[in-house]
Amino acid sequence: MKAFVLGQYGKKRPLQLADMPAPELRDDEVLVEVHAAGVNLLDSKIRDGEFKLILPYRLPLVLGHDVAGVVVKVGPRVRQFKLGDEVYARADDFRIGTFAEFVPVKEASLALKPAGLTMEEAASVPLVALTAWQALVEKAGLKKGQKVFIQAGSGGVGTFAIQLAKQLGATVATTTSATNAALVKSLGADVVIDYKTQDFEDILRDYDVVLNSQDGKTLEKSLRVLKHGGKLITISGPPDPEFGKESGAPGFVKLVMRLLSAGIRRKAKSRGVGFSFLFMRANGSQLREITRLFDAGAVRPVIDRVFPFESTNEALAYVEAGRAKGKVVIKVK
Repeated sequence: MKAFVLGQYGKKRPLQLADMPAPELRDDEVLVEVHAAGVNLLDSKIRDGEFKLILPYRLPLVLGHDVAGVVVKVGPRVRQFKLGDEVYARADDFRIGTFAEFVPVKEASLALKPAGLTMEEAASVPLVALTAWQALVEKAGLKKGQKVFIQAGSGGVGTFAIQLAKQLGATVATTTSATNAALVKSLGADVVIDYKTQDFEDILRDYDVVLNSQDGKTLEKSLRVLKHGGKLITISGPPDPEFGKESGAPGFVKLVMRLLSAGIRRKAKSRGVGFSFLFMRANGSQLREITRLFDAGAVRPVIDRVFPFESTNEALAYVEAGRAKGKVVIKVK
């Protein structure tokens, strides 16, 4: 099969288009013929070597976390899926590889594709939608009437998180540029802050939840817009001890995580605010809940550009530039 392969870690190192053997299927996995793959910043960070401690992959490695496609083979223990099913998923850690013609996906991580979405639209959904779900529903327990601040509202996670928060009945504030204000308002944002001319710390007060996706300086400022008992959830680091425990990382890596997050955890505690780091994980049952939202017309995908398979490196570079409105997708088939 054709695949884009990372031979060795390196900043902005181009992936190589290569012929690879078709992946071997485990008993609890489904082989998906890839029709479209979502592109995420996580892919470029893994390529650059930023996650070597957390995700020690063996090279060569096929990158890509989001997939939409068709089931072409099922393992002997698979019960929920059959040949020909149109499916989508966020591939599991250590089984990633959606920048290819085929990818194996664990049955527990897979869901039937929303009927009303194209393959490209479906491929744009899993990683960002599961990130928003695990942050707002699972970690924050966001409730009707609460206030949530979602940073970078026009990005991949932001565009879905705004819609999900509105479905949960929350008031939503977000940051974006003036050119993207109309987009985030159309998704349901109530308070729109132009990050180029305004400081969110001057505008927001007594928020219940912040979903942080920016740098350390923004993370610290976020503490100050939360009410006592509020929750600060970050998807951009630093990792906390809880994540170290969940990930089964070696002792020295757990120590590094504890040290990296010590300062912000201390500041959060002094303000009576909860702090947690989220590294999203594949989850088929949550994806099925998300599918219901799409089927009901309650949420919609936001896609900036679709690149052909041969232009996978250009798609990665476009995502890295940080100006995409919503998601970037590769059309494989």
